[in-house]
Amino acid sequence: MGIGYVIQQIGLLPHRTIAENIAIVPRLYKWPKERIAERVDELIVMMGLDLEMTRGKYPSQLSGGQMQRVGVARAMAVDPPIMLMDEPFGAVDPIARTHLQDELLRLQKEIKKTIVFVTHDINEAIKMGNKIAIFNVGKLIQFGTPEEILTNPKNAFVEKFIGHDRVVKKLSLYRVYEAMQPVGCLVRDTEY
Repeated sequence: MGIGYVIQQIGLLPHRTIAENIAIVPRLYKWPKERIAERVDELIVMMGLDLEMTRGKYPSQLSGGQMQRVGVARAMAVDPPIMLMDEPFGAVDPIARTHLQDELLRLQKEIKKTIVFVTHDINEAIKMGNKIAIFNVGKLIQFGTPEEILTNPKNAFVEKFIGHDRVVKKLSLYRVYEAMQPVGCLVRDTEY
């Protein structure tokens, strides 16, 4: 079971229900019907969708964010070790995009899969990735952690790509609790 693939425009089949869309790959692998039904239900719930309200609907009856979740569920259907997500949130509005990013990060902690996430949005790459590869004209220009790339851009292309506000972007990598330092109490014995 190679790679699960989430395409840019979601690619759900409009004439198939949500359950049928998610079941496509397990059916190709000739899973038993009972196992497919269990996995479809498990994934619908895992994606934060209402099982009874979603299973029998068609893609046109869902919001863009819901359809994107179904696309992710379909890619995960046979539990591939690697998932390739090609601009998966490019077709949704900014509010839904932020929500889907947060949901994917939450889900990643749960499923612990390797996810190759393709994006042209450096802010999204910084938020979503623990490693970032920056390409230009098909060539790898720089590879590293978000912090490494923001701190030491390799050349003018990378510097321009990440933007002039890279110091501000770098701040988004840190959590308050990581920056907190314990403060010792200074107690002086004094007589009053």
